[in-house]
Amino acid sequence: MPQIQHLVVSSAPPAAIYPLIARGTGFAQWWAADVWGGTDAPDTVALGFFGRQTVYQLRIASHTPRQQIAWRCETGREWADTTLAFQLEQRDASTLIHFVHRDWKEETEYFRQCNTTWGELMFRLKAAAEGKAPGPLFTLDGLAM
Repeated sequence: MPQIQHLVVSSAPPAAIYPLIARGTGFAQWWAADVWGGTDAPDTVALGFFGRQTVYQLRIASHTPRQQIAWRCETGREWADTTLAFQLEQRDASTLIHFVHRDWKEETEYFRQCNTTWGELMFRLKAAAEGKAPGPLFTLDGLAM
C-alpha cells in the first residue's frame, strides 16, 4: 500500500509539539481552521475543509504523550481507514518530527496532491511549535496564501 512520509526538524521540544498533533485546538494552529469535537469523546476530532464539503473524522488509535500519536481517519472517500502517525524524537537540542500517512488503498492523483500538501503542513507545524504562528493552511474560506 502506498504511504506518504515526511520528516522535519524543529528547535521546539516534544512537549511543545505534542499538543499541536494531539488535539483539535492544536490542529487549528497549523492545519485547518474548521475543527470541532473532542469534548464529549476526547479521542475524536473532526476537521472541515472548503465549507465542510470535505470532513475528516479522526480517532486516536494509539498514543504515548510527548512521544507519538496515531490518528485513524474514519471518513473521506480516499482517507477512510488511513492512519496519520506522528513520532517525536529528541535529538540533542532538536526534535525530529516523523510523519507517515499510511494505509492508502492506491496511489491516485489525490494521493499525490496530499503528499505535496502534507509537506507544506509539516513546515506549518514546525513554525507553530517554534512560536511563529503561521495559522492553518486550510482557512474557513479556502487555502492560506
